[in-house]
Amino acid sequence: MASGLPDPSLVVLVGAAGSGKSTWARRHYRDQEIVSSDELRGVVGSGRHDLDASADAFRLLDDIVAARIRRGLTVVVDTLGLEPERRRGYRELAARAGLPAVAVVFDAAPPLVRERNARRDRPVPAAVLRAQLTRAAAVLVELAAEGWDEVVVVHDEPAPAEAAPPPAGASVPATPGLGFVLQISRFPWGADPAGWLRDMASAAEAAGIAGIALMDHLIQIPQVEREWSPIPEPWVTLGLLAGLDTRLRLGTLVSPVTFRPAGVTAKVVATLDALSGGRAFLGIGAGWWQREHAAFGLPFPPARERLDELERAIELIRALWAPGTKAY
Repeated sequence: MASGLPDPSLVVLVGAAGSGKSTWARRHYRDQEIVSSDELRGVVGSGRHDLDASADAFRLLDDIVAARIRRGLTVVVDTLGLEPERRRGYRELAARAGLPAVAVVFDAAPPLVRERNARRDRPVPAAVLRAQLTRAAAVLVELAAEGWDEVVVVHDEPAPAEAAPPPAGASVPATPGLGFVLQISRFPWGADPAGWLRDMASAAEAAGIAGIALMDHLIQIPQVEREWSPIPEPWVTLGLLAGLDTRLRLGTLVSPVTFRPAGVTAKVVATLDALSGGRAFLGIGAGWWQREHAAFGLPFPPARERLDELERAIELIRALWAPGTKAY
């Protein structure tokens, strides 16, 4: 229970996504006292961010809130809390049960909210977040007129203590921000391909490069060298680089959907990400070089079909990487 707040009580959290509501609730209340719309989307849908499951999630949320209030139990409603009608419904339920109704407003600075949102696996779209922040700025005036037993304003709280920094050379994800990735397109490796790759990776990290990208082609492209020049299969090669003692991000630039089935690509990249400690990335495209397809006996559809397949592949890969399961 948050210090100073009545217990039992109805506690409604109010604030934009990324304002710190869920973190605050977990610090101050037991898990069974918190009812979260995001968590319930994961129960009735394919994951926390499955917006298609929102209606079912909120129906379930309302049932749980009503049941706890009827029993005189503390319940913390972890949603945006920005809709006056929904707040009124919760407040009326609490009044009928004789429970105090508390609104907790999260006054986080917009730059901090945007920074937190950018770190999410599935960020809220910028336009949606901007609308939430505008709405949240006006909510204190509304709450003052709504008849809450108590209105509490929570300002930016310090983040929980961070773990000790990883030891030198540990494989960890690169920090967000602007970085430069080295694309290796030529492979003059002589008799020691693995040794040459290790040397390239070490030199890249020493120079401050954030990662390494490999082209995904079956034969060398004419813009670089002759077609019989060496060009390795990229994901096998990136697996070798993942085993080195570096912090480099690793991925392709770019893998074509014409000979990389989306489901298999999702599995390959997820495996590399797990083995590298979260350092994998994927560049994906529609494919362009007909000759390499002909050389390997692969179909090369017209541009329209390739672009349609690219769109489908992006949707499918995102679904496979998301929490939970989702029919496709």
